[in-house]
Amino acid sequence: MGQLLVGEGTEIRAIPDTPFLEAMKGIPARMTTRLAFMSADHHAVRDFVVREMPREKKPLSPALISSVTGLSRSRVTEILDELERNLFFLVRDGNGAVNWAFPVTAARTAHRLTFSNGEHAFGA
Repeated sequence: MGQLLVGEGTEIRAIPDTPFLEAMKGIPARMTTRLAFMSADHHAVRDFVVREMPREKKPLSPALISSVTGLSRSRVTEILDELERNLFFLVRDGNGAVNWAFPVTAARTAHRLTFSNGEHAFGA
């Protein structure tokens, strides 16, 4: 049996790691169930948004996503609706452009991410 260090206020205390490890064992099965609705098109849209938002540094429009993925704009909008509704993978602004796609965002936040390729982004 190992332990985890947990910070509470200014104190750090050790707790047994068994409950945490048991909870982590179930994650693959839960994620498989949660992701079951996603088609290859869903993955293409989400992957594009997460990859390109740090480069563009602004919300990504359905038109841009459509032009790059080759999916129709109506299909992209349908997929964005489903991703937003089913898993809260992303959030759109008032114009329908994606401005948050876990783990990145076009909005300024206190969280700064640096990727292995040197790109920087705000974290969601």
